[in-house]
Amino acid sequence: MIKKVALAVVVLGLTTSCVSKKIYQDLESKYADLKKERNALADENENLTATKNQLELDKNSLQAELDKAKAERDKLANDYAATKKSLDNLKSSYNALEKNSNDALESNMKKNRELLAELEAKQKALSAEQERLNKLKTDLEASSTRLAELEKMMADKEAAMNKLKESLSKALYAFEGKGLSVEHRNGKVYVSMENKLLFESGSWTVGTEGKKAVKALGNVLAENPDISVLIEGHTDNDKIVGSIGGGVENNWDLSTKRATAIVNILSENKGIDKKNLTAAGRSEFAPLAGNETAEGKAKNRRIEIILTPKLDEISKLMSEL
Repeated sequence: MIKKVALAVVVLGLTTSCVSKKIYQDLESKYADLKKERNALADENENLTATKNQLELDKNSLQAELDKAKAERDKLANDYAATKKSLDNLKSSYNALEKNSNDALESNMKKNRELLAELEAKQKALSAEQERLNKLKTDLEASSTRLAELEKMMADKEAAMNKLKESLSKALYAFEGKGLSVEHRNGKVYVSMENKLLFESGSWTVGTEGKKAVKALGNVLAENPDISVLIEGHTDNDKIVGSIGGGVENNWDLSTKRATAIVNILSENKGIDKKNLTAAGRSEFAPLAGNETAEGKAKNRRIEIILTPKLDEISKLMSEL
């Protein structure tokens, strides 16, 4: 259309030389407007073309999704049909089975109820037994824990007694071979001192060398406050005749006085708790050797110091097992 108008303007210009300037300007302005309109229409056409292309892409994508959905629908429809057929077959089989088993079912209902009641009773018994087993398991675990604690405590005590024995052997080394021995057995430490190291015959006064040995022992005991100390006096079977050093009635009396003399020396050490000390006289009734020979009698005349770890915590744990 714009081309036609332009052509008309040119023809008009050629055929009429007498056209007014105003008419020419109007036509030229209209030509410019039509040109702008053409450009706008061209841009709009381009946009519409792009929109059309995008719509075609969207349509193709939607068509693909539609085709996929139809395929899935058809598959589900086939699966449904197959499943429905299987269900119908199962229903038919069940109906046939139910029809044929009604009589047998009725006859077995009583037996089934009895079996169910028996099963319920057994289930209750099983639950009760399980509860009992759970409690036993809990008790066993607790006992195992306490036993482990007890074993550790006993091992610690045994190690402490070994260490004590080593300390005593080191402290009393100078007196070994002079009638003194240190031994660890049955969880206790035994320090044995023959009378030749401690006392004159028939006396309960401790000599100078004996005091040194007892004080050396006391220094070790002061460093071990958790040890119970039992001092036992022992004699041979010779009878006490007459009066000895202020009067001794018999071997019981002599053995007790000798044990007490050792306790008195140990008590001088401020680091020893006197509550840990016990003196006892055993007289002639716990001999180490026969009293038929002078050598045997000498072995029997002795002080035995028995060192025992305090077992209060161990006794408590054992009572809880």
